[in-house]
Amino acid sequence: MFVVTGAHHDEVVKAVEADRPRLSPVFLRNPNPSRGQLSSLWVGMDHAVTPAVEALLVTLVDVPMITADVVRQVIDGWRVSRAPIVRPAIGAVHGHPVLYDRALFAALRSASLEHGAKAVVRAHESEILNVAVSDPGCLRDVDTPEDYRTLRGFPTGD
Repeated sequence: MFVVTGAHHDEVVKAVEADRPRLSPVFLRNPNPSRGQLSSLWVGMDHAVTPAVEALLVTLVDVPMITADVVRQVIDGWRVSRAPIVRPAIGAVHGHPVLYDRALFAALRSASLEHGAKAVVRAHESEILNVAVSDPGCLRDVDTPEDYRTLRGFPTGD
């Protein structure tokens, strides 16, 4: 497992190691995270992609409630279908993690930083396997302090 960080690399490493000491990810630092999410994916690909790697399972730090069961369902969906993109969905809403088959590695590498991986997803929309899941954690995006307080069960008022 690779974790790509940006500006707060040391703090992220310490927090993960303190919270999940047995997790043992390889921490990578994106030297220029201002280029966007795709640049972080490229950093991860630089280290993770070998001839033996058949797919990449990608998620974002701001979707923290993904369960192991959802991850298994996405991987199992890919193993059965070999779809170029597999992602969890509840109804018409899709979430994370997103699995990219090796067939798309070159497309991800050549995508523009401005449009990111979304351009690759849009180009393959008709081939995507949306795996029906019941756990809404794969949809839970935490972008603001208010989102975080809600997630943690803190009062959200004044």
